[in-house]
Amino acid sequence: MRYSGLRSSKWLIFAILASIYFFVYFHRTSPAVMANDLMLEFSVSALAIGILSSLYFYPYAVLQIPVGFLSDVKGAKKVVVAFTSLALIGILLFTIAPSFEFAVFSRFLIGIGVSGVYIPTVKIMSQWFKANEFATAMGILFAIGNLGAIFSSYPLALSIENFGWRASFAIVAFVTASLLLLCLLFVKDAPPEFRKENLKREDFKLLFNLTLWLLATSAMLRYGIVMGFQGLWGGPFLVDVAGLSKATAGTILMLFAIGAIVGAPLLGRISDEIGLRKALMILSGIGFTIFWLPLVLFPEKLGIVELSIISFMLGFFSSAGPIAYTMVKEQFPLRMTALAVSLINVFPFVGAGVFQTIMGYLMDSVGKIGDKYPVEAYKLSFEFCLIASIVSLILLFFVKESRQKF
Repeated sequence: MRYSGLRSSKWLIFAILASIYFFVYFHRTSPAVMANDLMLEFSVSALAIGILSSLYFYPYAVLQIPVGFLSDVKGAKKVVVAFTSLALIGILLFTIAPSFEFAVFSRFLIGIGVSGVYIPTVKIMSQWFKANEFATAMGILFAIGNLGAIFSSYPLALSIENFGWRASFAIVAFVTASLLLLCLLFVKDAPPEFRKENLKREDFKLLFNLTLWLLATSAMLRYGIVMGFQGLWGGPFLVDVAGLSKATAGTILMLFAIGAIVGAPLLGRISDEIGLRKALMILSGIGFTIFWLPLVLFPEKLGIVELSIISFMLGFFSSAGPIAYTMVKEQFPLRMTALAVSLINVFPFVGAGVFQTIMGYLMDSVGKIGDKYPVEAYKLSFEFCLIASIVSLILLFFVKESRQKF
C-alpha cells in the first residue's frame, strides 16, 4: 500500500474523527463538575448522581462488541455517523431535562451514541496508518480525548457558573452537529488501494487469547479508578475535603487530563521506537499506584500544590492505555481489528460504571456531615481504588507481547 500520496487525506480524516472523540471524553467526565449542581437542582443523593453518571458507561460497554462487528462488516464510517446522531439527540434532550428521570434517560442515550465512535475510529486508523506509527497515532487520539476532559473541568465549571449547565450543553450540541456534517463529507473508511478482507469463521477462535483477557481485566480496574476520580468524585472531594472552590477544583482535575495529554503521545512514541509495550505499561502501573497512595494515607493534609502534582502524575501514568490497544491490534489480522479491540474496550467502561456507583455507595455508607461528605467517606472509596490498582498492576506481569504482523 502506498501511504506517501495520502498523507493529507489521512490526517484530515484523523482530525475529524479525533474531534468527535474529543466530545466522547467530554461527556465521560463532565459529571465531575456538575455533580453538586445536579444534586441541588434535582434534590437527589450522591448514589443517584453516581447512577446517572454510570449510565453513560453501561450501554457503552454492552455495545462495544456489536459496534466492533458492524465496523468490520458494514463499514466504520457508517457506524460513526449513525451513533453520533444518537448522541446528538441525547445531548439535546439533556439540555431540556425537566426531571431527574429525564436527565437519566438523556445520559443513557448519550452513552449509546458515543459508544460508536472509538472502535470505528481505531478501525479506520488501522487502515490508514502504518504499523510503526499506529501507537503514536493512538497516543495522539487519546491526548485529544483528554482535551475533552480538560474542557469538561475548569472551562465547563466556568461556563456553568456564568451561563448554567443547560446553556453550556446547548453549545456542545451545536458543535457536535457541525462535526457530524464534516464526517459525512470527508471521512473515508480506507485508502483507495486498500484491499479489504472479510471476516472468516476461524477468526473467532483467535479471540481465545490470554493476553487479550489479561489486558482487558487490568484496563477495567485501572480505568474504573480513573473515571471514579476524574469522571465524578474527584470534584466533590476537592471541594468537600480540600475546601477548594468549584473553579479551582476544576483546574486541578484539568491537570489530570493535561498529564494524560503529555503522557499518551510520549509513551506511544517511545513504544513505537523501542518496540517494548509491556515494560512501559508495567512502569506506568507502578507510577499510578505510587501517586494514588497519598489520597489514601493522608488526603486531608494535601494542599493545592500536592493535589496538583498528584492529579498530573495520575493522568500521566494512566495514559499508557493506548499501548494496550496497540498490543491487541498486533495480535490479530486487520480484518478483525475492530472486533478484537471492541472486546478489550468493553471492560474499561464496565469498570467505570461499577466504580462510580461503588464509590458513591461507600461514601453514602459513611454519610454526610451537614451538606458535605467527610474525609473518611472519600478515604474509604480511595482505599477500594488502591486495592484495584495493585491487582491491575499484577495482571500486567502475565501479559505476553507479540510483534506479529498481518
